[in-house]
Amino acid sequence: MSDERPAYPTALGASSLESITLLGSDLARDVMGSVGFGELAFWLATQRRPSTGETRVFEAVLAALADHGFTPTAIVTRLTYLSAPDSVQGALAAGLLGGGSRFLGVTEDCGRFLHEVLARVDGDLPTDDAGWDALALETVTAQRAAGRFVPGLGHHVHKQGDPRTPRLFQIAAEEGLYGPHLSLFAAIGRVHPRVLGKTLPLNGAGVCGAALADLGLPLELLRGFALLARTAGLIGQLAEELRYPVANDVFLSVDLNNRPVDPDPFVPSPLPGAGDGARG
Repeated sequence: MSDERPAYPTALGASSLESITLLGSDLARDVMGSVGFGELAFWLATQRRPSTGETRVFEAVLAALADHGFTPTAIVTRLTYLSAPDSVQGALAAGLLGGGSRFLGVTEDCGRFLHEVLARVDGDLPTDDAGWDALALETVTAQRAAGRFVPGLGHHVHKQGDPRTPRLFQIAAEEGLYGPHLSLFAAIGRVHPRVLGKTLPLNGAGVCGAALADLGLPLELLRGFALLARTAGLIGQLAEELRYPVANDVFLSVDLNNRPVDPDPFVPSPLPGAGDGARG
């Protein structure tokens, strides 16, 4: 038998009898009280310390995604806490599990979509608005022809414009971090009416995905950053629920207003070419 012990390398947290290190720094001496949580989250994900500008853009994204009212994620968190007040972790987890293609997941979907478009460009990327508009027009046209939505376009409330979008564009520009993903996203906002025949807002979740991609963060983790932001919002939802509970009213509103109807049996769609009496 070999006497060698297995090794599991990590550059993240490690503990000894005397100290705790994190990312090569002494946690107590060099990190606590000196590094903000947003900066630390970026540092943990990239294993490089962000610049002041990168931290500002990243934290602006976190603020933009933290809470957006009584969304399904917020409602299910409050209802889960109503059902199991002994399980704060369950209530938070319930809300986070609702982060998908319609809520929160758009951040990742948009960042990935923009990156895939940019990766397919043959030659240099555009250098002016006319070039970006041409690429955006080609992109939106292809999506329309394929019957697919463009991630980041449209919002069920902010139909005249999402206030988070221009602000994040502005912050990124101020910090010199207005990169190709944001440039393409802005161009999509300018040209899509020519293809779709209507004007839709560039939503906040989409611009957040573009900004995170321009920061060079892993595309596979973009939804994770949205969930990180929403965790703070869900804690706020629970804190408010403790003081001014509404979850029981939501539950009773549904429970006391349900309407019995006759069963509506499910009938599966027939398989292509299958006769009425076909069996699997």
